[in-house]
Amino acid sequence: VGAGDKLNGDLLVVVHSRNTTMGLSFRGVVLSAVCLGASGLVSPPLSQQGHRSVAMRAEMSKALPFLTKPSLLDGTMPGDVGFDPLGLSEIDDLGIDLYWLREAELKHGRVAMMATAGIFFTEGFGPLPGWPLAEGRSQMDVFWDALDEHPNAIVSATLFLGVAELITGVAITAGRDSGRAPGDFKFNPLMFKVTPEIAEKEIANGTSSRF
Repeated sequence: VGAGDKLNGDLLVVVHSRNTTMGLSFRGVVLSAVCLGASGLVSPPLSQQGHRSVAMRAEMSKALPFLTKPSLLDGTMPGDVGFDPLGLSEIDDLGIDLYWLREAELKHGRVAMMATAGIFFTEGFGPLPGWPLAEGRSQMDVFWDALDEHPNAIVSATLFLGVAELITGVAITAGRDSGRAPGDFKFNPLMFKVTPEIAEKEIANGTSSRF
């Protein structure tokens, strides 16, 4: 009986020591997990830190703050606020580059402003004498009537615009080579003083007229 009691006592000691060791190990695992979680809350992973630092260094677009600013739109051109969601400023193929696009923007804006003035003139004073009235019809119906009544004027205007397009195409190529500012053809009969504010207004009004 004494030997059995001693054996049972030894078994109890072994079991107790194992339970104590397992308890300490489990506590160590829990403590390590808590420390790792806390360190994750305090400092993000190195990869995230790298991404954040790159994003902070990249300059964002003024017009679209959630996009990075296009590399060629550095704000030196009037009206440049970094608006280029399609990346058109990066095109450099078949003679089309940022200089060509700026010339096209200015030309289309100027034509649109003249067209807007023509719309208000026609609405206020009516068409030129001898030309058809709209009378609520669509502009295309009026155009076909004008073509039937004044074919020479329509064909002459079409030829004039074609020649103007040809000349401006050559002028754009020559201007790029000579360093001429886009849209600057020295045509200023009223001798307006060209200031950065005037250039900004031309871009803004041209953009509004196109819409």
